[in-house]
This record gives sequence, C-alpha cells and structure tokens, in this order.
Amino acid sequence: MAKAFFRLQKFLRRTQFLLFFLTAAYLMAGSLLLLQRTRLVIQQGSRGTSANQAPPVPDGVARVGIVDPRTLQNAHPGPRLLVGMDTLQDRALDQQHSPRWLVSRNSELRQLRRRWFHRFISDQEPMQTAGFKAVKHSAEHRGTYVGCFSDESRERTLKGAVFYDLRKMTVSHCQEACAERAYTYAGLAYGAECYCGNKLPATASKPEECNSECKGEKGSVCGGVNRLSVYRVEELRAGARRRRNVIYRGCFRAPENLTDTFPASLIQPNLTVEMCSEFCSKKEFPLAVIRGRECYCGYPTGHFSLRDSADGLLCSGMHNASSTAEGKYCLVYQTPVQDTRCTDRKFLTAKSKVFVALSSFPGAGNTWARHLIEHATGYYTGSYYFDGALYNKGFKGEKDHWRSRRTICVKTHESGKTEIEMFDSAILLIRNPYKSLMAEFNRKYAGHLGYATDRNWKSKEWPDFVNSYASWWASHVLDWLKYGKRLLVVHYEDLKQSLIPKLKEMVEFLNMTVTEDRLLCVENNRDGNFKRSGAKQKDFEPFTQEMKDLINRYILTVDEALRERNFTGLPREYVPR
Repeated sequence: MAKAFFRLQKFLRRTQFLLFFLTAAYLMAGSLLLLQRTRLVIQQGSRGTSANQAPPVPDGVARVGIVDPRTLQNAHPGPRLLVGMDTLQDRALDQQHSPRWLVSRNSELRQLRRRWFHRFISDQEPMQTAGFKAVKHSAEHRGTYVGCFSDESRERTLKGAVFYDLRKMTVSHCQEACAERAYTYAGLAYGAECYCGNKLPATASKPEECNSECKGEKGSVCGGVNRLSVYRVEELRAGARRRRNVIYRGCFRAPENLTDTFPASLIQPNLTVEMCSEFCSKKEFPLAVIRGRECYCGYPTGHFSLRDSADGLLCSGMHNASSTAEGKYCLVYQTPVQDTRCTDRKFLTAKSKVFVALSSFPGAGNTWARHLIEHATGYYTGSYYFDGALYNKGFKGEKDHWRSRRTICVKTHESGKTEIEMFDSAILLIRNPYKSLMAEFNRKYAGHLGYATDRNWKSKEWPDFVNSYASWWASHVLDWLKYGKRLLVVHYEDLKQSLIPKLKEMVEFLNMTVTEDRLLCVENNRDGNFKRSGAKQKDFEPFTQEMKDLINRYILTVDEALRERNFTGLPREYVPR
C-alpha cells in the first residue's frame, strides 16, 4: 500500500513539473510574438508615414526646371536628371529623390495606397448604413397599396423613372423618390428596384407572386421576380409638387413639323411653363416644348437633338404668337420625368475576348465615365475594387468578380507593371490634377457626394495629401503609357465639352454599336447619381504657391510624355495662369 502511494506521489510531482514547464513555455512564446508584432507595427507605421507624404520632390527640384520623361526610362540616370539643373550638390541625395520612381514606384507604396482605398470604402459603408437606420424607423409610407402587377424587362410597366438601392431599399424610400418627381405611382421589384410612372399597370398578378422582402426593411414586401408591388402616392405629391424641378434647356429652332416630331401636344390660350410641364409629366415625357400657345412633349431625337441652341432673344415674347419670329423658334424645358430609353443594363451573355480597363487616377471622373458607358452600351462595367455605395445605386458589376469578363470594362486606379499588363487594352481617363486632387480629397472625407469641411482643407492633412497624391497622378499616367498594350486616351474636360463625339469614340473602342436615340438619352441623363451638387465655393485658395509649382511640373512632365507617344497633349487650362 505504501509503495503504491509513493508511486502516485511521484507521478503527481512529474505532472506538476510538466504543467509548470508548459505554462512557462506558452507565456514566453506569447511574449516573443507580441514583441515581434509590435516591432512590425512600428516599422509599418514609419513606412506608411513616409509613403503618405510622397516620395517628395525636394526643395531643390521645386526651384529648378521640369522633369525630362526620357530620363525616367533610363535605368542608370546620369547627374542631369532635371532639365535646367546645372550642378548636383550631392549625388547620394539625387539618387534617393530622383524622379525615376514616377515610372517604377516600389510595390510597398502601391500596397499602402491600395490598402487605404479599400479601408476607406469599407469604413464608409457602416456610417452610411447607420445613418439610414436612423431614418428608416421614422419614415412611414403614406401611399395606398394598389396590388401586385406583372413587369417585363423588355417593356417596362412603369416607364417614368428608375432607381436602385440594392442594400437599403424600402417602400417609403421608393415612394418619396417618385413623389419628388411628381409621379402618381411607385412600384418595387426584386426587393431593391424602384420604378415610377403615371399610368396604372394593366396586367395584375396574384398577390403571393410579390414575395421579395425589401433589402432595407425586414417584413416589408418589395415586389418579386418580374413583379411590381405598386403604390399610389397621391398623398405625397402635394409636398413634392412644390419641390420638383423644371429645368430650362434653352431656345432652339423648331423642327419643320412639330406634330411629327413630338408624340403629344396641347393648345392652351393662356399657356404657362407650369401647365406645359405638368401636361408632359403626366404623359411621361422628359421634354416640354413651348411655341406660343402650343405645348409639345417628347424626347431628344435626331431631328431635335438639343445640341445647337439659338440666341435667347429669338424666343423673347414667346407667349405672343405674333412675335415668335414666324414660329421658327421654341422654348425647351426638362420635366421631372427621367428619360428611360437607356436605363436597361445587363451583363455580357458571353465572356469578353478582350479584357479592357477603364483606368484613371482617383477623382478623375471614373464613376461618371462608367455611368456614360453603361447607359450607352446597355452593359455593366466592373471594378477592381468593391464599393458598396456604387453597388447600392445600380452599378451591379461592382459585386461581380473583376476577372469574370462579364462586364464591358473594368474600373481600376492601379498603375503597377503587373496590374497594367493583365489588361489587353485600356481607356485612360485623365483629368486636371487640381480638380482631381480636390475631388478625391472630398471623397476621402465626405463620400461620393459630399464636401470636406474647411477644417479639413486647413489641416495638415491637405498639404500631406497633395505632396503624396500629386506624384501619384503623374506616375499613374506615365506607367500606363509605358506598359499599356492598346490605349485610348480621353481627357475628362473633352468628354464634358463634347460628350456625344467622345462617347462614340469610347464605345467604338469597346467594339460596340449604339443607336442615336440611346446616345441622346445618355446626353439627357448625363450627370447620373454621383455628381456633387454644384461647385462649393471657398473663401480661400486651397493650393499654396509651393503646391502649384510642384503640380505644374508634373503637368508638364505628363504633357511631354503624351506627345512622345503621339497622343494629344494635356489641355492648356491644366496649368493655372
């Protein structure tokens, strides 16, 4: 008995020692891991700070001439890297800050910027969702439910306007969107799509066929597959009618036969703009045309494209038929009705054989260009990233894998050799760096549609942002010029000024054909859902003279590089006078 007890005691001592040893080893391993991770974070933090602040152009560079892009391709640059530089005080310093990085930026810098871009997008969505939830509980729809109706994609039941919110759609959100444009009916489908109109759908369906739950409101029904949950929104229209916007488009020469050009017309002795716009809105037409006592409704067409406006004096006194220059001119207004001839979009039925990039520096109008391309071609564009805000508003290609080849082209801000050579061809969109930097700074601090505060502009963040991102603007273009296989260079300013010709050029580059009516529809809906409302004027100049000197040198560098590749140089207004 004593012998057995002694063995048990010996076993317990060994076990206790083993447990103590394992615990000590575990604590030591944990401590080593913690120290290693802390060291890594400190190193990354110091690198991130330097990356965000450039690589800077040193003071000496800011005072001397312009970078010669031909020297950027030289693997071993000589002492004269800058045009106008006569001497070099310190060769080691020159190698450290030489402009070669504009073409071959190190992968670490690209990864830091990419991580920042993804982090901003992922951080932005929870804030937007939280804000929506606060509104959702307080907003109650007041429209009358009419019923479930059939809706075919080829021939829309409600033709007035189309809205998407693929994550946060509610019944009240759809009703208010339609009411603001003075529509009578709001219909919801697929749990996320909203359609407006003034004519009640003809084909009723079984109530149980509208079985899709609203994406932003559990327990509420938002239509179904090819089915619309239709509400009458008369109760909301009274308030919306005061807010709706009728836009003056200008004075135009009237077509020879107005009756043949426009599908609907009205003759009223005391005709007013409000009366004509109301009449055309009920008929679901985006244009209201007035000539004397005559009101016409329709769309922009090849016979009446709204591209060449006349002198407004020729339309003075239009309500007096005797003073309308013998009826040769007419006043044109944009009604609240959306032109829906180009709103239908889909994925490619077969995988694209040519992998096309839509490349730009952030803030250069990539989202706007995607809107134009999608509505002109009828096909979705993809994205190298995933931006939930864009996906929610109808850019369905945002959620598709960027290498699926089901989209007409793929948005990217990348500019490394590997990332560029993955694409067979690319549309390279370039915008004035002054405008691009401000647009991206606004997006960084206030999202796609907001504006950064004066406090943001006057903080240390702004000069650091300019020092880093101005160089990225230049290196982005230079990298695509060097590594891109087949390029179409499009200047944002040219696209804005000559929309239809430039858009045709882009569509042809994508090997697509487009009808004239669809292009005119795009022109009529040119802004899309991601345009900041007006230019928010500041009472101070955000760019210092030092910033301007830096940016101007990058502008001249890119301009010379474009001309060497036989592309059109940058517009003259890029450099401030």
